[in-house]
Amino acid sequence: MTSPQGYISRRSAVLFVAGLGLAGTLAACGSTTPPQASTSESTTAAVGPVELTLVSYAVTQAAYEQIIPKFAEKWKAETGQEVTFNQSYGGSGSQTRAVLDGLEADVVALALAGDTKKLEEGGLIEPGWEGEAPNNAIVHSSVAALVTREGNPKNIQGWEDLARDDVQVVTANPKTSGGAKWNFLGAWGSLSETGSDDAAALDFVTKVYQNVPVLPKDARESTDVFFTRGQGDVLINYENEVLLAAQNGEELPFIVPDVNISIDNPIAVVDANVDKHGTREVAEAFVEFLFTPEAQAEFAKVGFRPSDPKVGEQFADQFPKIDTLFTVADLGGWEEIDQKFFADGAIFDQVQSKVGK
Repeated sequence: MTSPQGYISRRSAVLFVAGLGLAGTLAACGSTTPPQASTSESTTAAVGPVELTLVSYAVTQAAYEQIIPKFAEKWKAETGQEVTFNQSYGGSGSQTRAVLDGLEADVVALALAGDTKKLEEGGLIEPGWEGEAPNNAIVHSSVAALVTREGNPKNIQGWEDLARDDVQVVTANPKTSGGAKWNFLGAWGSLSETGSDDAAALDFVTKVYQNVPVLPKDARESTDVFFTRGQGDVLINYENEVLLAAQNGEELPFIVPDVNISIDNPIAVVDANVDKHGTREVAEAFVEFLFTPEAQAEFAKVGFRPSDPKVGEQFADQFPKIDTLFTVADLGGWEEIDQKFFADGAIFDQVQSKVGK
């Protein structure tokens, strides 16, 4: 990973010459504040409070509730300026649509780069945003986990068991859920990334989706179907969600397949909005702060795999080793993936036609 000190943004090089200025106070109000006064020499002359809007997906909230006060305190200590946050959390796809429809996010933390790419295509984020933060803007990651019923009565041990005739699978619809795209790609890659061809992978995922009785619209509804309605033998979920549930006293039996997909979660400044609000400098500082060991540890505490390798070593005991970990890049990148798998008439639609859903 590129170190925070080694990263310089295209618009705020002065920030890192002056030092990563940070500080303020936490707020979740909906008020509008005047644009931040710009400074050409240094951030220490900042005048008046500044407000940022963070739009993220639901399961990150526990981490950001710890990170935001730390950033605000540091920013005020170094600049004298108070920074407050509006925060919005929800499904990644829904959050993406909300920003496109006018929710004026300064910073977006979405579940997949494909959602962030939609904001780029919508003219809100400038091309090249992946290079504007360390680690290609991937702030943390996770892997797929298979949650079973208590005692694992169907003896589910990995992806291959999801294709058995006696197993019912709960997963959301990848046409409406970003998380469900990861689930589909995890199942597909368990074949394609271990030596099988596309024909074998297609046959496998077709058998898996024959075992999916309903396709909820998002991950939250999938969880409700599995736990509240009691449907299914296995729920495909994120590792970070089951780890966070355990911290909250809900011990869920689960398996992390040793062939898995790296569920990489990006962060980005929304260029059109920070320029409109006059908040670019503080927004970029916040993004940079998320890659510091202090912030990375907070992500790890709630179950995300940190992008900082040293922080990852500190939390190694909570993350099982993955024998074969593949990425979106291994599958061709999001543009190719969306065209191949999730576009109208593409592989997922073909699978659905075969299984009669």
